[in-house]
Amino acid sequence: MKKFLALMLAALMMFALVACGGNNATNGNADETTTAAGTTDYSSIKMGLICLHDENSTYDANFIQAAEAASKELGFELVKKVNIPEDDSCAQAAEELAEDGCDIIFADSFGHETYMMTVAEEYPEVQFCHATGTNAKTSDMANYHNAFASIYEGRYLAGIAAGMKINEMIKEGKFTAEEAKMGYVGAYPYAEVISGYTSFYLGAKSVCPSVTMTVKYTNSWFDIALEKEAADALIGEGCILISQHADSEGAPKACEEKGVPNVAYNVNTINLGPTTAIISSKIDWTPYFKLIVEAVAKGEAIPDDWCGSIATGSVVLTELNEDVAAEGTQDAIDAAIKEFKEGTLKVFNTANFTVDGETLESYKADVVPDANFEKDTEVVSDGYFHESEMRSAPYFDIIIDGITA
Repeated sequence: MKKFLALMLAALMMFALVACGGNNATNGNADETTTAAGTTDYSSIKMGLICLHDENSTYDANFIQAAEAASKELGFELVKKVNIPEDDSCAQAAEELAEDGCDIIFADSFGHETYMMTVAEEYPEVQFCHATGTNAKTSDMANYHNAFASIYEGRYLAGIAAGMKINEMIKEGKFTAEEAKMGYVGAYPYAEVISGYTSFYLGAKSVCPSVTMTVKYTNSWFDIALEKEAADALIGEGCILISQHADSEGAPKACEEKGVPNVAYNVNTINLGPTTAIISSKIDWTPYFKLIVEAVAKGEAIPDDWCGSIATGSVVLTELNEDVAAEGTQDAIDAAIKEFKEGTLKVFNTANFTVDGETLESYKADVVPDANFEKDTEVVSDGYFHESEMRSAPYFDIIIDGITA
């Protein structure tokens, strides 16, 4: 009996040793360490972050805050390089991070992509990830990846808040329904910007059918003076609410000075416009940063082209300013979120807009990158434009009726 018990004890000890030894995985220079509780130790992972501007840009601040939040939660090391232009400076920054031992290098601006891909070829053991890019799906590079999110859904929700506010002002007699014109400060006439302001407009139009919108471009991602100037010009032309896809506080400050309601992007602007700020939409990059760090630590593949959503916690709204927002706004937003999650609400439903007076029945978008920007992929089917489904980066580039740009 004693011999039997001894054999059983030895077998159990051997099983425990094998089980504990089977949890280690490697990816490049990163080793996954599993604690006694079964959780992964990410402290050996090092991620480099390349930003076009610094924390003064709402766009870049959004990435920095998300990366810091993910680093704090998981415990990996974060190295930041800010104010990196879309030129050879990006390649130099990426090389420095790779030589510094980074397992992952992430860049946040569209123009960084070419330089990131070049350095990725030189360092195949390092994972390179890039926001808003278009080439990962066709590059055939195992260590290069693109990511974005369906922010057009968040902008649609922010548009609902704008439309509700306009309806309130019409009811109060501040202007007529026919005078309901919004203004939009856009950075560049790129698909990403056009997709964003179109979804914002469609959200407003879903609750205020008479609304129209005028867009002014600054031809810069970040220029406080130009963004304020554009907002002031739109207000001077009779726009009664302003939104934006540009990266500074210029437009929100202009709105607060003129007493015009404002819907912003990337950050909560209530502190800048306590009497005018309504809400902001933004991409929360924290889920993606966690995803790529966890993948590297566990020796798993990072998706070539990842698109976050409301469901992944990647598309969010900032705090609703109840002192400025119209009554019932939160309920209207919550109802739309429910429809998004159920899959019954499509932002670019072709029944809800026209182009030159006609319903959009078919459209080829430039989804596959090439030097000639060829329109190569049919993106209209089942009654809607399939934005960010063929590729994460936006490709909706149509000026619809009701918008002047």
